[in-house]
Amino acid sequence: MKVDIEMGAAAPGKPAMLDLEELLATRLLVQGNSGSGKSHLLRRLLEQSAPWVQQCVVDPEGDFVTLADRFGHVVVDAQRTEAELTRIAGRIRQHRVSVVLNLEGLDVEQQMRAAAAFLGGMFDAERDFWYPVLVVVDEAQLFAPAAAGEVSDEARKLSLGAMTNLMCRGRKRGLAGVIATQRLAKLAKNVAAEASNFLMGRTFLDIDMARAADLLGMDRRQAEMFRDLARGRFVALGPALSRRPLPVTIGNVETSARSLSPKLTPLPETPEDARDLIFTPGPEEPRAPARRTPPPPMPTAELIAQLSRPAPAPEKPAQPVFDIIDEAEREAGIDTVMREILDDPDAAFRTDAVLYQDFLVRCRIRRVPGEPPALPAFRRKLAVARAGVEGDASHGDTWQAALKLSEDVAEDLQGVFLLVARAAVAGEPCPSDAVLARAYGSHSPRRARRLLAFFEERGLLVVRIDFHGHRVLAFPDLGCETAPGDPDAPDAASPAQDVAE
Repeated sequence: MKVDIEMGAAAPGKPAMLDLEELLATRLLVQGNSGSGKSHLLRRLLEQSAPWVQQCVVDPEGDFVTLADRFGHVVVDAQRTEAELTRIAGRIRQHRVSVVLNLEGLDVEQQMRAAAAFLGGMFDAERDFWYPVLVVVDEAQLFAPAAAGEVSDEARKLSLGAMTNLMCRGRKRGLAGVIATQRLAKLAKNVAAEASNFLMGRTFLDIDMARAADLLGMDRRQAEMFRDLARGRFVALGPALSRRPLPVTIGNVETSARSLSPKLTPLPETPEDARDLIFTPGPEEPRAPARRTPPPPMPTAELIAQLSRPAPAPEKPAQPVFDIIDEAEREAGIDTVMREILDDPDAAFRTDAVLYQDFLVRCRIRRVPGEPPALPAFRRKLAVARAGVEGDASHGDTWQAALKLSEDVAEDLQGVFLLVARAAVAGEPCPSDAVLARAYGSHSPRRARRLLAFFEERGLLVVRIDFHGHRVLAFPDLGCETAPGDPDAPDAASPAQDVAE
């Protein structure tokens, strides 16, 4: 159905008509500085099309709420939660009610979030409710800014995404965007570019005049005409308006905005008690708190004396909330648990992760106080425990040097290194390949020999074979060596020998 609405006069005696059905398919962009008649144009469009199509007005200043008295629009106060606004928008599309979303009283970021939630609810309505809706957004540069401003990035992305959906993807859902802005340069280009109809009003900045001329297909030299447009006069172009740029004078409206342009009125006579009227608060005005008088400045000598005084003695610490942990008791409990783990013959062939889980369980069973050591600290303790140094030897300088030297060895090799280092410190025979393999968690004597070769390549020890075929391990950095030992001797802790790899 073709419906033409009269927007005003295009020439003397010739009306300016707008094809409403074409507008629903091609969208509209209105541009004009403050005072150019932009809101008047939107009001004319809304009043003329109210009987023919459902309308939704996003009103940041509350100027369009007067449509409710004359045309039955429902005013939706935006001071609600975003989820509630989304649900309301869905019901609006379902019941086909014309509304005005009143954003008055909210700051800019709250307005952006509320508009995004409301437009998102209309956009996400079920397919059965995709009826035609004229969605008018006044001051669109607030909701689709071209650059980041003082609002948060999240609010800007939500609002810009909702406006982009309205202008780019709204047509298939029956949403026809009509956006109005004071400045084209402040409006996101991907939002403005989706409009096919334009009504350009008065503007003064060169960048805005140039963009308006480009959108209307006019020469840059003709852009100066936008400075001379009177209030309520626009240049129209688009399939719903005119195929060529057409000057239009917007017609009268039936309703008016709550906020009108200020008019000059004579000043009243100055009353004789004007001074009392200004400086005496009224009975209902809140009383301002009394201004505190700043203290007098402190003399320099007194200030230096205060700075020279000794600091007060620290207060005694308060009684701790938790019981103080006896570190000696804690270490003794951990050592006991480590010995229990190592006494298990199968422990040598379990991974550190498995042993650590067993360690944590045993610590809880024995009520070891405090936090258990982390996995890296547990590996270090396990390597030292496997070496088997006890008593006074564990505090000797040579053994401490061996512990320091082992820190440069990989975690999985520290146990084997400390085992042979302990034998050297104590002057005991060199451990056999089977013993070294078990310390490494393997059944392969050949792997044990490769470990000794690796230590020798790193310069940690020197392997020497005596005249009887026994092996001696010398540690140059420790100044000690093991006694000769048979490398092929069986492991007493593991009688059953497996075949080497």
